[in-house]
Amino acid sequence: MKSTNITWHGGQVSAADRSALLGQRGCVVWLTGLSGSGKSTIARVLESQLIGNGRLAYVLDGDNVRHGLNSDLGFAPTDRQENIRRISELSGLFADAGIITVAAFISPYRAGRERAREIVGPERFVEAYLDVSLEECEKRDPKGLYQQARAGEIADFTGIDAPYEAPENPQIRITTEHATPADAAGKIMEYLAENKFLSAQ
Repeated sequence: MKSTNITWHGGQVSAADRSALLGQRGCVVWLTGLSGSGKSTIARVLESQLIGNGRLAYVLDGDNVRHGLNSDLGFAPTDRQENIRRISELSGLFADAGIITVAAFISPYRAGRERAREIVGPERFVEAYLDVSLEECEKRDPKGLYQQARAGEIADFTGIDAPYEAPENPQIRITTEHATPADAAGKIMEYLAENKFLSAQ
């Protein structure tokens, strides 16, 4: 940390106070998977299901965040690490505010995701792995990125010439080759309900 002579200031309102107000427990649902695995689509469906269920939710999407907060970052390994660090800090603040935050990021490195868990707090971090084969993601290729990467037009593309380290013990694993976005979001909703994130208790 470069800043010095700074102090963290706690407030008079606790996370429990905000949970009681909202009737839910703030958390971060961290969707990880290859490009084309369905992260953004499932995140939006999940957000809609949560709002429809009377819960306060917000999506942090990889592309959207790079339009603003992280517009200064590229895709080299160090930039990817900083991208995830910033999102971890931001989503942790959202969760502390009582919001069910859905973070949709490739986040290819296990160490980065583990650091996110530490920053957010393990008790409110839910890792959801969209387990889809590279072959299937390439078939989908909604943005044409795999085609460009194969042609050498995009460097450091995850799954092609940059690694993706799959989660070893995610809280939720979904194979979206065999599940609709609504089914996938429903599975996450079930997990949140079973683990009492959809209530203040």
